[in-house]
Amino acid sequence: MATVAEPRLHMMKLAVGCDAADDLAARQTAVLAREGRLAHRTRQCPRRQEELLSGGSLYWVIRGQLLLRQRLLEIEEVPASLSETRRTLLLLDPQLIRTEAKAQRPFQGWRYLRPEAAPLDLGPFAPGQGEGPLKDERDAMPAAMRAELRALGLL
Repeated sequence: MATVAEPRLHMMKLAVGCDAADDLAARQTAVLAREGRLAHRTRQCPRRQEELLSGGSLYWVIRGQLLLRQRLLEIEEVPASLSETRRTLLLLDPQLIRTEAKAQRPFQGWRYLRPEAAPLDLGPFAPGQGEGPLKDERDAMPAAMRAELRALGLL
């Protein structure tokens, strides 16, 4: 039986313009239908690609909370043409995974995230079903309430 290597590094990125996980899922569904693959564009190319591609994920920050992640499949550098600047495509697994909400201050671009600092997975995200299946009674609380209680050290 093959074992999956522990990820050595993750990334996090703000989901700009998304007010909820459903917004990000809808946006990505449209991109996947239009382009046939799911790629997020960014200007800067990560220098630690080998670490990111060893099982790493892109964690999405929505309204100040890390809420979702997607496995990074490939990083593709697109050279500059006469009409645009150089860019990088982060190719993503279409499956969104819900994570425990973790507060995150705003930042520009993307940031590296160490595996030990990453929030725990709660399971596959299903659009239109709120936060998905309940893991325990804490999951019955709204995400914002859970995040506030966690920040106060009560969860």
